Amino acid sequence: MSQDKGIYIAGLSKRYGSGDSAVLALKDVNMHVAPGEVVGLIGPSGSGKSTLLKCLGAVTDPTTGRMALGNETIFDNGWKVRELRALRRDKIGFVFQAPYLIPFLDVLDNVALLPMLAGVPNAQARGRAMELLTALDVQHRASAMPALLSGGEQQRVAIARGLINRPPVILADEPTAPLDSERAMAVVRILNAMAQRYQTAVVVVTHDEKIIPTFKRIYHIRDGVTHEEAGEGRSC
Repeated sequence: MSQDKGIYIAGLSKRYGSGDSAVLALKDVNMHVAPGEVVGLIGPSGSGKSTLLKCLGAVTDPTTGRMALGNETIFDNGWKVRELRALRRDKIGFVFQAPYLIPFLDVLDNVALLPMLAGVPNAQARGRAMELLTALDVQHRASAMPALLSGGEQQRVAIARGLINRPPVILADEPTAPLDSERAMAVVRILNAMAQRYQTAVVVVTHDEKIIPTFKRIYHIRDGVTHEEAGEGRSC
């Protein structure tokens, strides 16, 4: 398996149960996302999208196959890293459908919290957070509480939080679902800009027909198997 940065998955499977009652949620998943690239992952409900994202995010144990994130093989028919919590913290950024901001922390500390918990000095963590908030054009909301933000602003803060530890991988699960067309397209532009700027590999799971035409590459997942196809790559 290549050790270049990005996401590499080869022959990944996930089985639930055993014997006659076993269910193969993932059968033979192969995927590559290069640094700086944003790809779409689409498929019907029950096709395996959520399972694949959980495996990539080191939340669910795959059954067989290989995965590499950044320059490290993390799974090869078993986990190759001891501390999965540290892996999630340092290598993977998550952006969800709901922002899940901590309501009693202001915007700056919502973003700075992860590096603080990892031992980065508070001033350094807040400086890094402000840099990202500035890049996402929400620096003027740094001292605001989450409840005072618009939906689009909250999602920008969530993206900043996902990027704060400079992970090689971002996993975005329906990040535009609650947003109108204008704000959804703004989030897509931001994800593409941040991917380029920080050379992050980004996977976006989505049902949002508004944004599907923006992907240059798409992975369809059906019955636990991925099929790659070229997207329209339409600018947004």
